[in-house]
Amino acid sequence: MNQQLLEVKRERFHLLNPNVYILQGTFPKEYELAAYLDSVRIEARMEDWETTSALERFKEWELLNGRKVTVYVDLPQNLREFKKLKLMAVLEGEKLPWFTVSVKELLERQGKPQYYIEEERVNVREKTCQIRGWAVAQQRVAVKVFDEEKKPVACSIQMTNRVDVTEMYKECQVEEKCGFFIQLEQVKSRKLYLVFWTPQGKAVHTVSLQPVVILKNKIEKYRKKGMSYLKTHGVRALAVKTVHKLTTVKERPVDYQKWLPKHLPGNAELEKQRKTRFELQPKISIVVPLYKTDKEYLRQLIESVQAQTYGNWELCLSDGSGSQSPLKETLEEYRRQDERIRVVSSSEPLQISQNTNAAIAAATGDFIAFADHDDVLTPHALFECVKAYNENPKLEIFYSDEDKMTMDGNKFFQPHFKPDFNLDLLCSVNYICHLFVAKRTLIETVGVLRPEFDGAQDYDFIFRCVEATKEICHVPKILYHWRSHGQSTSENPESKRYAFEAGQRAVQAHYDRIGVKAQVLQGEYLGLYRTRFLRDHDPLISIIIPNKDHIDDLRRCMESIEEKSTYRNYEYIIVENNSTEAETFAYYKKLEAENPKVNVIYWDGPFNYSAINNFGAEHAKGEYLLLLNNDTEIINPDCLEELLGYCMRPDVGIVGARLYYEDDTVQHAGVVLGFGGIAGHCFVQQPRSSTGYCHRIICAQDYSAVTAACMIVKKEIFDAVGGLSEDLQVAFNDIDFCIKVRDYGKLVVYNPYAELYHYESKSRGLEDTPEKIARFNKEIATLEQHWPDIFRKPDPYYNPNLTLDSQDFSLKRL
Repeated sequence: MNQQLLEVKRERFHLLNPNVYILQGTFPKEYELAAYLDSVRIEARMEDWETTSALERFKEWELLNGRKVTVYVDLPQNLREFKKLKLMAVLEGEKLPWFTVSVKELLERQGKPQYYIEEERVNVREKTCQIRGWAVAQQRVAVKVFDEEKKPVACSIQMTNRVDVTEMYKECQVEEKCGFFIQLEQVKSRKLYLVFWTPQGKAVHTVSLQPVVILKNKIEKYRKKGMSYLKTHGVRALAVKTVHKLTTVKERPVDYQKWLPKHLPGNAELEKQRKTRFELQPKISIVVPLYKTDKEYLRQLIESVQAQTYGNWELCLSDGSGSQSPLKETLEEYRRQDERIRVVSSSEPLQISQNTNAAIAAATGDFIAFADHDDVLTPHALFECVKAYNENPKLEIFYSDEDKMTMDGNKFFQPHFKPDFNLDLLCSVNYICHLFVAKRTLIETVGVLRPEFDGAQDYDFIFRCVEATKEICHVPKILYHWRSHGQSTSENPESKRYAFEAGQRAVQAHYDRIGVKAQVLQGEYLGLYRTRFLRDHDPLISIIIPNKDHIDDLRRCMESIEEKSTYRNYEYIIVENNSTEAETFAYYKKLEAENPKVNVIYWDGPFNYSAINNFGAEHAKGEYLLLLNNDTEIINPDCLEELLGYCMRPDVGIVGARLYYEDDTVQHAGVVLGFGGIAGHCFVQQPRSSTGYCHRIICAQDYSAVTAACMIVKKEIFDAVGGLSEDLQVAFNDIDFCIKVRDYGKLVVYNPYAELYHYESKSRGLEDTPEKIARFNKEIATLEQHWPDIFRKPDPYYNPNLTLDSQDFSLKRL
């Protein structure tokens, strides 16, 4: 008996009947099921398990003589009298163990909310914790966090839609927002309790922040994984895997606490900056709204401005605390000490926009820099902006990278290393934030902050500024420290929901001003936004699918479109490429006879991916071309609409999708130039539930390139740039094509809401023969010859402080 046929993939209680236990997995054909509580046989029934997830579609060689099953076990009322539940596969007296669980464990879970922890990341040194997972019950599950003294912990808890989870529970409708992401910082407790609560009951998950316990839990986790792997794959395979794990050196992530001091200027460099005399020396007015600000925080802010190595600045402080302001004496003292400090006050309390505008009105500088009343600038912040301005005097906007600091200002963490200007990322999240500097004349053109957007007034203001100029400079350095508060918008999103609603209106107002018809929705997390573009017509999409035999792949690809897609105006251009099997050509005839949308055309030259797709484009009738691999399968019904929505925008040329491997890990979420020495996919093999660095996996954004495994492009732009370059026969033709479209002046957009499976093997593409290696190297050289300047510079949609050695956006090594 092959052990692969004896595997439980999933087990849980029935939501409506807590006396029914459900298991799903692989079970050997011809065998019968027998369930026992200790030695007493109990009722259990088995049926075929119909799955829709690619993760659970087992290949034929994996199943052999097995079947996918769902098993329902009826547990008795006197369950407490027993010790162990066992399920066996039985045939002619032979009994094979299939599943075992203690009754004690069942009783601990019975009748309670069901939850699953997908990620639990604890950093003991930095006292931070991130937890991701989902929880369901008949009713909505409330998620709460308590410390070891059972006191509530202030933290960010964001609930997200989990379609994959809701599809799992067939017996009743569960809350769509059943996913959670918990982020805690400055944790002082040795352990945390996650409580999943409903009026009917609660479940508790314990998170330890003690190194010894964390290590013990890791060992137990690996032991269970090892036993499962042993059962499924055997002793030899486990031994090979163990040796590989032990001999593979995994580098530890870069410690930001050590990284930061080495990337901030030292005393000698700061002194050198103070002595630098620029040809252009604009005055920079730093405007700060104050409202009953903590005096120590105010002191730190003011002193960080006074420590600037560039001296032509003024600090404009607007005290909107009202007539009883506790800041009067402190502000007057600083104003007397330094003539560059200007103070304006109001007898009435001011809201944030009014307060900031009062500071702007007092400013006399050529540029206006914006800072919050309790944050801190690095000493070289203004110097770096003026340096960039002297290199390009046309610049009208500057923004920098930033990080967070603890309340006492002694530790820095969560650096945000940003891309150069990225319009679609800005429409997904206010990634620009701090430090933001704008030219005075630009502000005079677009106007000051608008009170109707309070809570997201800076977001609205940034949009109006970037709409009015293309002269935008990103300074890829940490120039701003953002103080982390437990009740701030960033750390406890629910405390200021109005701010996120204002942000939604700010994005909508941007689209309205530029004449783009769109609907802006709240994104997966508070602070993220999703755009749905509104069409006035449904243009024809020509879906170009190259194919050589592999008709099962082609059938699955087309059936997913035919059966799932809600967009119907498309045609198929199947480009036959040197197939040899008679069944393939018979299938083509059947397709064309049964589906009037299908047009099979025949390429009789040698394999050349670029030439094959160009050949398909010549036969296309559509306004838009969808280049699609035959080993893909669409997931969401509005996949084509999502791709088309962005592509119909006049400033966009190409749109790519989020692709997963069959095991539900990321295969593609955009492309960065420089990964792997030339170009590579972002966030490869991260779990489908992961959102990536600064949520980049789930944010629509501009990239330098996307994969042609699923890529939509305007036909007129495809023709204008000459299609795919045919001197790149196999590799990098999609990278080259995207660069051509960008060079033509159009954006390349990654849309995470167009989701597909790509059944490409994770090991596919290995250049393991001399011929393949020679061809691969030749195509690298060809690509670099096409774009020598581009490959000499960092990718503008990536950050030079992040590594090119991996694709997870981790920090570059010291």
